Order: sequence, then C-alpha cells, then structure tokens
Amino acid sequence: MADPRPEKVAVVEDLERRLRASQVVILTDYRGLTVDEIGVLRGRLREANIEYRVAKNTLLAIAAERCGYKDLSQFLSGPTAVVFGQDDPGVPARLLQEFIRQYRKLEIKGGVVSGEALDAASMRALATLPSRMELLARTVGMIQSPLRMMVLVLSGPARGLVTALDALRAKREAEDGGSTPEAAAVPEAPTTPEVATAPEAAAATGPEASIVPGEAAPAVPPEGTA
Repeated sequence: MADPRPEKVAVVEDLERRLRASQVVILTDYRGLTVDEIGVLRGRLREANIEYRVAKNTLLAIAAERCGYKDLSQFLSGPTAVVFGQDDPGVPARLLQEFIRQYRKLEIKGGVVSGEALDAASMRALATLPSRMELLARTVGMIQSPLRMMVLVLSGPARGLVTALDALRAKREAEDGGSTPEAAAVPEAPTTPEVATAPEAAAATGPEASIVPGEAAPAVPPEGTA
C-alpha cells in the first residue's frame, strides 16, 4: 500500500488483530439484507460473543496476507461482512445457517478455521458438527463408562467379603446371646439276638433240639436192657 492514509492503516491493523485473535473467521455476502435484518443478525451473534462487521476487500486482503491467510483472498469478491469468533467454531456457522433458513438471504463465501482456509461448502458443513460441549459430554461419558466398570469389578470382592463377615458376626452373636440347644439323643440301635453256636444249642436243648418237626421221636430203650 503506497503512502496509505492513517485511517486505512488503522483499519488494516484492527482487522489483522481480529484475524489473529479468532478461532473462526467466516466471510459472508450480505447483499439483499436490510439495515434492520443486519441488526438482527448482529444481535444474535453478539449474544454468543461473536462480532460481525463489514470490511473492504482490499484492506481485508492486506490484513489476511499479514496473518498468512493468502488463500482467503479467493473469497474476497462482492460485498463482504466478516464474522469473528473466538470460541467454538461451530457456533457462528450454526447461527448463520439458522439466519439464512429464516430470511432466505445472506451467503457464506468461505472462511478460516484454526488458520486453515475453507470454502463455503466446508463452512456450511461446520454447522452440522456437534458443539464443543456435546463433544466434551460424549468424551466424559466414554471415559466414565470404563471407569465405572472397573470400580464395580474392583469393589465386587470387597463387598462379598463384607457380606460374609456380617453374616459370620450375626451368627456368632446369635450363638453367644441364646442358649445352646442340647444335642438330640441318638436312638439306640436295636439289639440283635445272639445266635447260639451249634454245641451250645445242643447243650442247652438236649436231645429234643435235634428232633425235626413232623417226625416222631425215636423210642428210648428202657433201662437195664441191652
């Protein structure tokens, strides 16, 4: 810029500062929007801590080149208003898409995310990604699930031991506190009649023991006869 005017130098320096401080930069074509509609868009973006301002293409190209964003110059045609976001890159993209669906106006031309130049299609796709908070919640859930399972596995045997000890303690308290029941008497085994041996049976019964039932007893010879 040959012999630039001080006000232009100030604008370039301001744009350069904003470009360097932003995580996401989105270039839009605001043709067709009324002053009131631009005010509505700025209000929605401001609520999310996002800036929206009109910039001259020549001055924005100089600031972008100073920041190393040479590829951004390909999107600098026609009226340009710039979105500067310092946090979640998906938030300004979603807000712009919602505004476009409502008013059927405004065009996304391209932008920069974390120092990388992206075309209009990539910037629109950015609006469909989960927010940073959603990603953090999913990540925390993925981390907590294995940890919860590990805690259950590690604490499982401990809980089983505690339960067993409580049962043993209750049993001993019951035994110490109450009277010990007497052992039930064991019934005596029935006595088995002794079986006499053959000589003893013969001695005990005499000659009659050898008589077989149903047979006549042999005659005994009288005394004195041979």
